[in-house]
Amino acid sequence: MAAEELLQEIKRIVREATPFAGAISDINFEGPKVVLYCKKLDPLMENGEVIKELARKIRKRIILRPDPGILTKPEEAEKDIRRLVPAEAGITDVIFSQDVGEVTIEAQKPGIAIGKGGSLLREIMREISWTPRIVRAPPIKSGIVRNIRLSMIQAGAERRDILRKIGRRIHREPKAKGDWIRFTTLGGSREVGRSSFLLQTPESRVIIDCGVNVASENRAFPHLEIPEIRLPELDAVILSHAHLDHCGFIPYLFKYGFEGPVYCTPATRDLAVLLQLDYVDIAEREDRPLPYNKRDINTFLRHCIPLEYGDVTDIAPDIRITFHNAGHILGSSIVHAHIGDGLYNLVYTGDLKFDRTRLFSPAVHMFPRLETLVMDSTYGGAEDIQPFRADAEREFIRIVTETTKRGGKVVVPAFAVGRSQEIMVLLEDFKRKGMLDEIPVYLDGMIWEATAIHTAYPEYLSQELRDRIFRADENPFLSELFERVKGPDQRAQVIDGGPAVIVSTAGMMAGGPVLEYFKTLAPDPLNTLVFVGYQCEGSLGRRIQKGWREVPLRGEKGRVVEAKVNMEIRTVEGFSGHSDRAQLLNFVRRASPKPHRIICVHGDENKCTDLASTLYKLFKVETRAPRNLETIRLH
Repeated sequence: MAAEELLQEIKRIVREATPFAGAISDINFEGPKVVLYCKKLDPLMENGEVIKELARKIRKRIILRPDPGILTKPEEAEKDIRRLVPAEAGITDVIFSQDVGEVTIEAQKPGIAIGKGGSLLREIMREISWTPRIVRAPPIKSGIVRNIRLSMIQAGAERRDILRKIGRRIHREPKAKGDWIRFTTLGGSREVGRSSFLLQTPESRVIIDCGVNVASENRAFPHLEIPEIRLPELDAVILSHAHLDHCGFIPYLFKYGFEGPVYCTPATRDLAVLLQLDYVDIAEREDRPLPYNKRDINTFLRHCIPLEYGDVTDIAPDIRITFHNAGHILGSSIVHAHIGDGLYNLVYTGDLKFDRTRLFSPAVHMFPRLETLVMDSTYGGAEDIQPFRADAEREFIRIVTETTKRGGKVVVPAFAVGRSQEIMVLLEDFKRKGMLDEIPVYLDGMIWEATAIHTAYPEYLSQELRDRIFRADENPFLSELFERVKGPDQRAQVIDGGPAVIVSTAGMMAGGPVLEYFKTLAPDPLNTLVFVGYQCEGSLGRRIQKGWREVPLRGEKGRVVEAKVNMEIRTVEGFSGHSDRAQLLNFVRRASPKPHRIICVHGDENKCTDLASTLYKLFKVETRAPRNLETIRLH
């Protein structure tokens, strides 16, 4: 059934089988959802169970949206909202989007603004006719979060048109014959960086992740030149999480003809925009060629369709996806793809952490069905057993204490997203318990903005950390221990000042303010550089880790200068957002149902092949460690 025919069938069902047909002025697709435009709200609000039954009958998610003619004027509507919502909800902003009849209410305590069982939301909607959407006001002000929310609201009419076009493509009539499924590696196979994969059926083409290798001096981007990829014909991009090696090349797709949706969690969307903008800024500062510009990032944002964990969503005529917690960074997802009408099921782990951390719960390991598992192999080698996290934490604090007592500074190159917040929570915890000396902790680069996004989406964090964030006096990210470095002048003061911990981007030292600290502090043996994250082969961090004592750095006006490395170099394993070898084996052991095939990606060549070999011996399933540009027929 073609999209238009399906839409007519849905209209017929609403007209003939529901008691509120007269209250509906229009019905349309918007992305994977069906929107009912209402000229009378009360009949629909009084028939909640009927709407749920309608959604089950048409097998689509339903959104109720007011007809423009019934909306209260925004000035009056805002007064009504502030009258209805209790003051203790802490409303910080009210923003109207006329094009879609939606009002965004930003509140410090969203639960109060929603009311028990959504009762207050229904009352607001009944009073003003606008569809209220409650969002959490970040405890830390975030320019990125606010700009994204405003951008999405201001682009209401354009975004509605984009979603309608996407909806018709999703619900098109399948025309291709056959039931084969192919999986092609475009990047991130037998390597770490530029992860990207093509999932292909006779009817659909979907890219899973599309990243850049920021440490590469040769080929930094995925292989998009293969004949199977014609950007205007792609159905969708699925983004597992926001690290640049998974999201950094997606805006390029829009620059060269892709017009489809990007599916990710809301937190992933915001973090991806933050990191992509920084990627462009660094390239501009260092006069490197840019694969795309900020306008392309904005296009990416307008085409994002955010999904929460557990939402089952059609993304093509024969592909349905569900996101599950991956335990890696904020909003990171394991992707479960259900292909065909019960034909096949693929699980792509993205970057995986199958262990509890200070920030997140362990990755989900149970799925409805599972035939092929595509899994993270970053630490898949036989020797990749990380120490217990508690031991790693004590070792990190010991290094900090020793260095600062001798009058030195501790420089921690950290990924802005994930690792920085882990280190912050650790330092705050030890300080609160009296186990850390009175020393300042400086945060430089994007860390503060990324931390603000963490506080805007506490639902993705562990229960314990979530509870602390909800109490302002216990929010670890608001501790007086931390000081944000706001520019070059303050950075110079930190360098010239006394003992301190400096947590700065970038995690692999591929750019960013950490290089300014390193360049000046590296010659002094009193100082210590501590690696707490993976250093990709070819990165500056890996070279320093290997023991280089003279390191070439870009100086003023592009000139290369040699930095002498006399500072102590330490690596503390155990903080990684990736599972180690034992955790990866345990994930497969506990996965339910058991996969028939396992594909090992996202790891150096020896780690992917070693893990694949071990999984075959232990679990007697087909395993593969493909190279880039290999195609595997799944069915």
